[in-house]
Amino acid sequence: MLTILGFAMIATFLVLIMLKKMSPIAALVLIPALFCVFVGKGAHLGDYVIKGVGSLAPTAAMLMFAIVYFGVMIDVGLFDPVVRGILRFCKADPMRVVVGTAVLAAIVSLDGDGSTTFMITVSAMYPLYKRLGMSLVVMTGVAAIANGVMNTLPWGGPTARAATALKVDASDIFVPMIPALAVGLVAVLVLSYVLGMRERKRVGYLCLDNVLEPESETVLVGAGGSADAPRTTGGGASGGDGTHAPEGDDFQGLDAARETLRPKLYWFNALLTVALLTSMIMEWLPIPVLFLIGAALALTVNFPHIPDQKARIAAHADNVVNVSGMVFAAAVFTGVLNGTGMVKHMADWLVGVVPDSMGSQMGLVTGLLSLPLTYFMSNDGFYFGVLPVLAEAGAAHGVSSLEIARASLAGQALHMSSPLVPAVYVLVGMAKVEFGDHTRFTVKWAAITCLVVLGSGILFGII
Repeated sequence: MLTILGFAMIATFLVLIMLKKMSPIAALVLIPALFCVFVGKGAHLGDYVIKGVGSLAPTAAMLMFAIVYFGVMIDVGLFDPVVRGILRFCKADPMRVVVGTAVLAAIVSLDGDGSTTFMITVSAMYPLYKRLGMSLVVMTGVAAIANGVMNTLPWGGPTARAATALKVDASDIFVPMIPALAVGLVAVLVLSYVLGMRERKRVGYLCLDNVLEPESETVLVGAGGSADAPRTTGGGASGGDGTHAPEGDDFQGLDAARETLRPKLYWFNALLTVALLTSMIMEWLPIPVLFLIGAALALTVNFPHIPDQKARIAAHADNVVNVSGMVFAAAVFTGVLNGTGMVKHMADWLVGVVPDSMGSQMGLVTGLLSLPLTYFMSNDGFYFGVLPVLAEAGAAHGVSSLEIARASLAGQALHMSSPLVPAVYVLVGMAKVEFGDHTRFTVKWAAITCLVVLGSGILFGII
């Protein structure tokens, strides 16, 4: 019964948000509360929620101060050279814009933190997508999939969890997987090229006189337009795939004369960011503490006057409230899933339906199961709760724990768009995309990328 209710709860949540019948925050809170009553454990709802909030509080704190930190870095111009470089590469060609999104997301993902990746990628690419009237869900989808493939880095989380759960060395899991992950990255680039060509066909091949200037005039050269027919695509443009730029949107993109720029402090900010990311990778301090200290330093040095500091915090308050609120709402969902035992019963059922004849193919089975399980569960739940069971089943049929661990990484491209991943709310929030639209667009492409990684691992003899 708990198995059926668990799947029903997740399905209800996904259907309601994809059909836009409920907001993600409301659905994350009300649906699990209702199912907790159905299970007969309504009296324990408070305990489940408090436990869930406690487990996600450090994540919420990290996201809050990370948003403030990187928001300040964007304000003061730290990433302006990166944005200019990407824009020059893109040349206002929709195909190049989408490919540039994938490349930027993959590069920034080397820091191992999805929230950081999404903040920098969206901040760099959002102005161009808006000005060219491109689909914003293409941006969020490509960024999420690229980050998901790179999320398998040893310091990214899943690999470390798999190594800990199965008591093997993380390098023994990751290094042999590099060829398969490289193929996965190629698949992401191919996907971004295909989506970019679709966008080029939809909006035309566009030329910007100067993409670094706010609201530059856009000239449509293809798709039924005339080179003599100028148009501006900064406001009111359809994003396609369910997203629309709000009417009258006067988003200005990069403003080379904005008051918040601090060119004299550029190298201080660059060194502070490098030190912060290094400390995060080396795990010298907990990540929430690092971002808390980093945000305080960034505000104090760049904006020594208190009114200016308040103004910067207020400027990023919407993102902070939206994302942290979503994380705490997700705590209700995960708290009920774990507290009622739904997760355990769902995992046991899925493992139990694997026929004995598939025992020698447990690597393939693990890889296939990693797609739905890492989407419907947290990485902690999958790697510490399910993976050891799969590894035991594999060992009984002569499949090594290392093969099982490698196969378990295949689902990460899909996992990064899970409603249980806090970073995805940073992505859709900053991009002003509905979570349901992002999910509907991204899931199929992410699943295909996962299968490419898994198939490559099998073909190379890694899994």
